Amino acid sequence: MGAARIIDSHIHCGVQHADLPFEHIAPLLRQAGITDACLFAPVEDIYDRDDYHFQDDNRWRQTRRAANRYLLDLAEQGEAIFPYLFVWNDFAVDELRHPYRGIKWHRHSYEPEYHYDDPRCAAMLAAITRQRLPVVLEESYDNTLRFIERLAPEAVIIIPHLGGLNGSYQALDRAGVWRRANVFADSALASTVDMRHFVEHYGPDKLLFGSDFPFGTPAQELRKIERLGLSAEDYAKVVGGTILRLLDAVTDT
Repeated sequence: MGAARIIDSHIHCGVQHADLPFEHIAPLLRQAGITDACLFAPVEDIYDRDDYHFQDDNRWRQTRRAANRYLLDLAEQGEAIFPYLFVWNDFAVDELRHPYRGIKWHRHSYEPEYHYDDPRCAAMLAAITRQRLPVVLEESYDNTLRFIERLAPEAVIIIPHLGGLNGSYQALDRAGVWRRANVFADSALASTVDMRHFVEHYGPDKLLFGSDFPFGTPAQELRKIERLGLSAEDYAKVVGGTILRLLDAVTDT
């Protein structure tokens, strides 16, 4: 099934500690017929999953900036990518002056935590909300609800994996998260059963195609969308139309 633009909205790309250069990713996108991709740095380039004490020293700050800058450089070189800023506990709001098109906000329950009570966190979330930057939010169930309901209730939120690592699709469904107009989901590694339920109950306008490369393969994850049997119009929304609409709404101030 064809579409004018097919955008993989969930790809990890970086060369600091991870070995995921864009030159290895681009052929996979071309082979799958994917025209564009939203990229964010791998976790390994942002923080130490096992170290709870020295996340904000100068060494890690420089590593984070270099990892995020790598994606900006790809965009400036003309690659068909949308660079996302991966935010961590330095809450580097000054980075938002650069032309990022989205935000990656990520941790698992067994990893170091975001300092949500830090005033810099509130300032970062206010700026993100003001600029309408879509936030790919991967957090524990409790922190997902806290983020959406209290910390950034007006931000544009994309929950990856249809909530699979945010407490589960069903838990977020019961909590009413998917009913919120500002909350979207990406399809990366999600089951077609959950995808069908989501589209039937919340509409194709709220589901975004993503692969979670390198954990998922772009071509295989795209085939899962094709197997949903959507109309041509709805398919075009899922694989590109909706994420483009969100990206087009991003402002500089």
